[in-house]
Amino acid sequence: MAVLEKYPRAKLGIGPTIENGFYYDFDKISITDADLAALEKRMRELIKADLKFKKEKISLAQAKKLFKNAPYKLELIKELQKSKKPIIIYKTIGNLRFAISDFIDLCAGPHVNSTKEINADAFKLTKIAGAYWRGDEKNQMLQRIYGVAFETKKELDDYLKMMEEAEKRDHRKIGERLNLFVFSETVGKGLPLWTEKGATIRREIERFIVDEEIKRGYKHVCTPDMARIELYKKSGHYPYYKDTMYAPIKIENEEFMLRPMSCPHHFELYLSKPRSYRELPMRIAELVKLYRFEKSGELTGLIRVRGFCLADAHIICADEKQAQEEINGALDLIEYVAKTFGFEMGKNYWYRLSLGDRKDTKKYFKDDSAWNKAEKILRSLLKERKSDFKEAKGEAAFYGPKIDIQMKNIFGKEDTAFTVQYDFVMPKRFNLRYINKNGKEQEPIVIHRSSVGAIERVVAFLLEHYAGSLPLWLSPVQIVILPVSEKHVDYAKEIFDSFKQENIRVELSDSNETLGKRIREAEIQKIPYILIIGDKEIQNQTINVRHFKRGQEGEIKISYLIEKIKSEIKNKQ
Repeated sequence: MAVLEKYPRAKLGIGPTIENGFYYDFDKISITDADLAALEKRMRELIKADLKFKKEKISLAQAKKLFKNAPYKLELIKELQKSKKPIIIYKTIGNLRFAISDFIDLCAGPHVNSTKEINADAFKLTKIAGAYWRGDEKNQMLQRIYGVAFETKKELDDYLKMMEEAEKRDHRKIGERLNLFVFSETVGKGLPLWTEKGATIRREIERFIVDEEIKRGYKHVCTPDMARIELYKKSGHYPYYKDTMYAPIKIENEEFMLRPMSCPHHFELYLSKPRSYRELPMRIAELVKLYRFEKSGELTGLIRVRGFCLADAHIICADEKQAQEEINGALDLIEYVAKTFGFEMGKNYWYRLSLGDRKDTKKYFKDDSAWNKAEKILRSLLKERKSDFKEAKGEAAFYGPKIDIQMKNIFGKEDTAFTVQYDFVMPKRFNLRYINKNGKEQEPIVIHRSSVGAIERVVAFLLEHYAGSLPLWLSPVQIVILPVSEKHVDYAKEIFDSFKQENIRVELSDSNETLGKRIREAEIQKIPYILIIGDKEIQNQTINVRHFKRGQEGEIKISYLIEKIKSEIKNKQ
């Protein structure tokens, strides 16, 4: 109502509740963050006016007449007509001296009976953003106004305080401040460019997971970033995922695609020669570059991008017993990885059993018996492990159910971090076979799993979890050496070389800036160890150690500190 008073020609889009608050989309308005306070003030006046809301079920003809100047509402009305759902409106009645006119909107309900049920001191308009109508970038860009509402002012105040802290932990801001990654409009949306420092974090995660997987019997391979479109038609991904795949590239009368997943490539590797039951389970793993065309409005820093690297694997299993053992092994690996990163089960991540929707044959492969069996296996495994989990219908892959490891970013948006999927479709599509103990061909079962998920996404979660102050083994710069003055530089260089020889990431800060300024810069960059060298340290052949989190640690012999730091890195403390 407040927006329509200010912009009488505004066109209403939609205004749903979301996980963290609500929003409303408008066309034909021009509003900035500076206007929000005035809107809030008017909203409070309208709330206190005790405006009543009346529910009405209306006919198609009435709806078309009522919303004849509201194109977005007419589109929604058409959909209601097609689905044969009732057309319901809510409108304000009474006390019109407080408002320019009745407010009428499409709404299925439920709804408050009166504005007085809303606490006028417990809501806030939080931000403005652009949003394409229905999330489709081919449609008109609308202005979206976000807000939050609570029962009490205290809840609002607590929430705003939490959001203030969240802003500080936003990985996009941390990434910019610590010079870890950048985005370029010229390169393209959702395609991060990693600096030397950001690439160091990636490399440490990649080395960690590859080494750990090889220890656990995975065979690491390397496959191309693109393939002929026939490969994705063979797998069945093309019809299911074509809207999020990049358009085919035509070369020499053939069509190629940037790959959105690696499973078809791994299956072709498996098919390169006959396989025996003695080779199973075969754990094929890869740090694989994938490309998916996410809509512009859904791109979120490193959490949702268009090009990403997945720690992916496909485990070919001889039978259900082996499949269950491999799923357990995959979950063990995921929990080990999460613990190493400092994430706690139940607090920082949790399990979701993602199920299919049998009625949605466009999205899911039709085989009720296979779905029942696979879902039962995954459910039983989680129960046997005594793992808390939620079930979510319609979140499975098209080829089978999965166990998703869910995490939230600092703003409360939930995303999948890691996943384990049961596949009863691909073995048939690719005619995967092995020779069993009896010398006969048999169809295997496939388990898909990601151990650290997308490297980009896990870096985002780590930056937010630690507010940019990463554990020593992940820190792009582990040590900075600060000579007090020019006469201390030679000794500082000796110390610098000692750390370099031990493959410890070290920087020498010997600029003309004051020592205090250089210390502050090291703290802003969240470098774990700050080593200060002056006359006393040269005389005693020591270094003065200041730790970013633990504070002053005093004078320490260089040999002792090297061993201490090497131990911290090795044990990923």
